[in-house]
Amino acid sequence: MNSIDKNITILKGIHPGFILDRELKKRRLPKRRLAMLIDEYPQLLGDITKGKRRINPSLSIRLGDALGIDESFFAVLQAYYDIEQQKKKQTRNEHPNLKLLRPVLFWDTAINSINWAKSKTSVIRRVFERGNEQEIGEIIRFYGEQEVQAILAQLSNRSSILENNIQKYL
Repeated sequence: MNSIDKNITILKGIHPGFILDRELKKRRLPKRRLAMLIDEYPQLLGDITKGKRRINPSLSIRLGDALGIDESFFAVLQAYYDIEQQKKKQTRNEHPNLKLLRPVLFWDTAINSINWAKSKTSVIRRVFERGNEQEIGEIIRFYGEQEVQAILAQLSNRSSILENNIQKYL
């Protein structure tokens, strides 16, 4: 794996504008000067480095040439970022019925921002430790009884409340 592939693997899902901004700061190269070098509007580069605009293939080539890096680097990062954003859109619709879950159950995070697939172990544990009958039922419905049982079976340091709820609901 070459260094470009390693960098891209590490940076997958991050807006390429943030990477560009970091690179410009590292090189002490003002955005305005880079914009002039690549014949682009400074406002566009400003919007890109704030994550508000995309980097198209043409701009990726010009940035690569101006910065002495692979011309596809920013285009590939943009593609990975776009894929990550699409995945987030698709998973937004894949969550339990939030009307059945009290927000206080997830007091330390915004309930609308939870990645229900990635956080299922901690969600299941929390709901079985602190949730009421309705919340536990919704989590069992959402993840499926077999999945909930499998995750709970893997947990160590199970509290008595957790044990009682496992016995009661599963």
